[in-house]
Amino acid sequence: MYRSKIELHNVDCLPFMKQCVDNQFDLAIVDPPYGIDWMKQIENPNTKANWKVHDKKDWDKNIPQQEYFDELFRVSKNQIVWGGNYMTEYLPPSPCWLIWDKMQEFTGAVFEMAWTSFKSPAKAFRMSRVEAYANKNKIHPTQKPERLYEWILDKYANEGDLILDTHLGSGSIAVACDKMGYDLVGIEIDKDYFDKANKRIEPYRKQQTLF
Repeated sequence: MYRSKIELHNVDCLPFMKQCVDNQFDLAIVDPPYGIDWMKQIENPNTKANWKVHDKKDWDKNIPQQEYFDELFRVSKNQIVWGGNYMTEYLPPSPCWLIWDKMQEFTGAVFEMAWTSFKSPAKAFRMSRVEAYANKNKIHPTQKPERLYEWILDKYANEGDLILDTHLGSGSIAVACDKMGYDLVGIEIDKDYFDKANKRIEPYRKQQTLF
């Protein structure tokens, strides 16, 4: 049985990509900052509703700039960019948008959108926030469920693809890639998130010794 190679780097993604060759990655699946100052929006969490309190960080002040997208498109053959609706000045028109439908009304966004470089029809993944986060150790405030990444890989990755994630965050994509046998290079600039993501995927790395 093939075991995926999960390679994680605690560095800035831009200089990292600059030292990569053209089309080094088959598919980039990225979740960069949306520039909506998300941490400001949760300064007063509803503790009675068991909202998790996260450390105050400023990672979501601004969206990536043109240089980031230039490098992303250079080093990868295809791309999926979460929050692409906030970055349309840097992304060409696409018929294939992905939506994570969170299936319930609440004060935040009831769905999230991802721009893609694919030419196929738009698709929706449906999973409620309760199902996504209940009884989960949520280590990043915008953590996405593993099943979302499994769904993406099933529909848009091909066997043998090398995947790139420039903003690893909680490491959900690393777990999904390991489960589905895809090699991944994941990058996370924040040391705290990087260490937590590493710890999260450690049990999966240990399982590799069984094969």
